[in-house]
Amino acid sequence: MHLVALQHAALEGPSRIADLAVELGWTVEIRDLANNAEVPNRLLPDHVLVVMGGPMGVGDRSDPRWPFLNKEIALLKKVLAAGQPVIGVCLGAQLLAHAAGAAVYPLHAGEPPARLREVGWGAVTFTHPATEEPVLAGLHSAEPVVHWHGDTFDLPTAATLLASTLACPHQFFRLGKNAFGLQFHIEVTAEQVAQWVVDDAAFVHAAGGTVNGARILADTERLMPEHRVQGDRLIRNLLRACQA
Repeated sequence: MHLVALQHAALEGPSRIADLAVELGWTVEIRDLANNAEVPNRLLPDHVLVVMGGPMGVGDRSDPRWPFLNKEIALLKKVLAAGQPVIGVCLGAQLLAHAAGAAVYPLHAGEPPARLREVGWGAVTFTHPATEEPVLAGLHSAEPVVHWHGDTFDLPTAATLLASTLACPHQFFRLGKNAFGLQFHIEVTAEQVAQWVVDDAAFVHAAGGTVNGARILADTERLMPEHRVQGDRLIRNLLRACQA
């Protein structure tokens, strides 16, 4: 198998997804779209597409700074129509949902609804047992994960919802047998999270005030060791589902 990862920002590469694909004997190709790499026109039969996160959104697809977004959407539509394997992470999940016909929009929560950005560690609750969804094998009913987003999406028609949070119900979905969208991050390392806290300080502050960065770092030190085990387990499950 050959993994093709579309990367939108220097600090949001496939990380553990690429590492574990190599462990499985796959080859990995990272296309750095921010530095003018091309979006493929199609996916070959032995390829798995991975679409990563980034600071832009589906609503920015007409912005000339990010001409690759519409090309990615076109590719995702082809991949879905052909039943080919794809994993979308954060922005990648939003692009996948949009390609499947669902709306993508800023996240609001509360009553009255207020703008919300999910940033930092928080638990997702899985909606099905592993006996029904093999990609959830070995996971607890809820797992702490890293969130870093301000948009959400409607669940695409015919999609199966796999995980939720209270504030953002559509966290993880499956389309068909081998197309998966994850709003949260399972691929990141502790070093990446620490760098995000520094480089994306304005977004962190907007999400949770001046103390949020320190809390994210403390939570990372406490939660990452166990998450690395469970996050890698979910990644392996996803890669095997794509390979099958």
